[in-house]
Amino acid sequence: MTGVDQELELRFLDHVAIRVIDMEVSVAWYEKVLGLKKYKLKKWGDFPIFMFANKSGVALFPANTNDVELDPSSRNVKIDHFAFNVDNVNFEKAKKRYAALNLEFNIQNHHYFHSIYTKDPDGHTVELTTLIMDENEFYGALKK
Repeated sequence: MTGVDQELELRFLDHVAIRVIDMEVSVAWYEKVLGLKKYKLKKWGDFPIFMFANKSGVALFPANTNDVELDPSSRNVKIDHFAFNVDNVNFEKAKKRYAALNLEFNIQNHHYFHSIYTKDPDGHTVELTTLIMDENEFYGALKK
């Protein structure tokens, strides 16, 4: 079997790297809204600042505000959104937390998943998603 023939098995989404205008505001938002913890790695210097829960999170980099700004409603090449998976209990907690924080959010039913969407301080769309059917049934069907 050659290297190309071997299947890769990805374990989880490690992180999404995003550019932010104000590092302190973004760190505070991800801590307060999603409960992510801040990690700075000395050998890497000031950036990125990692915000993690378990083994998934975001890597925050400073935005270059001198670059030409893209239209945020554009569907051209860009990150559309990123999603963290939560269980049903934490999905319900997120709805209450977002409401208590007076965040604008919307909930969508994706048949197999329910998702809640909000925006971070820089306008990145952040999704929390929860599976509403048996996990083995859903992920088993993907392998067929």
